[in-house]
Amino acid sequence: MGNDALDLNQLASLLGRDARELSKLAHRGDLPGRRVGGEWRFASAEIHHWIEASMPKLTDRELRSLDPACPEAGYTPFLSTLLPIECIDLELPARTRHSVLRELVALGEKSHRIWDSAGILEAVEARENAHTTARPEGYAMPHPRRRLPNSLGESVVAFGRTSSGIPFGADRGGLTDLFFLVCCHEDGMHLRVLARLARILRQPGVLDELRQASAAQDAWDLLVAAEAAILT
Repeated sequence: MGNDALDLNQLASLLGRDARELSKLAHRGDLPGRRVGGEWRFASAEIHHWIEASMPKLTDRELRSLDPACPEAGYTPFLSTLLPIECIDLELPARTRHSVLRELVALGEKSHRIWDSAGILEAVEARENAHTTARPEGYAMPHPRRRLPNSLGESVVAFGRTSSGIPFGADRGGLTDLFFLVCCHEDGMHLRVLARLARILRQPGVLDELRQASAAQDAWDLLVAAEAAILT
């Protein structure tokens, strides 16, 4: 996300939440913002960081507000189009954080949507160095912190699985073996993809089934079916 400032109503629209609720959070200091001429203004980059840091603690209802699933909000299923099957590798040959990120970007390149793989890799590594995306459940969603319009043609997701867990920065020293690279061309879609994936991976059994999948097609089918399940 860039450095553009949002007013309260714009932020409410972005997050799918009530402006009065957000005003109370800002007054309490729970939401990063500042007063300008008596009106709240929110830096996009700060809001983006706040959302990402808060996402693991959000309820399913709050995640749905970031990912509206109704025709009025312009909803269409998107995981099947963002995740090409050639961007899935269930035998990711990586054993370190750096090599995982390098292999994920290489996977994303197979979509022909990444124009500057070095730029994407640098941005993803900077994001992970600032704060890991690894979760205690054993998955991570690496992504650039901001849009890179000169490095990315279209939004893309890549999925990789290592044969065993590796140290990736998860709390309590947990290991990570499932990795989703998220590269989006538009800020709103970026938040929707992160929220959609978080909801999918919270479903009982999905992580176990991804670990047991024997082919890329099986993993793709599982994820697409899981996306449909949370939207019915």
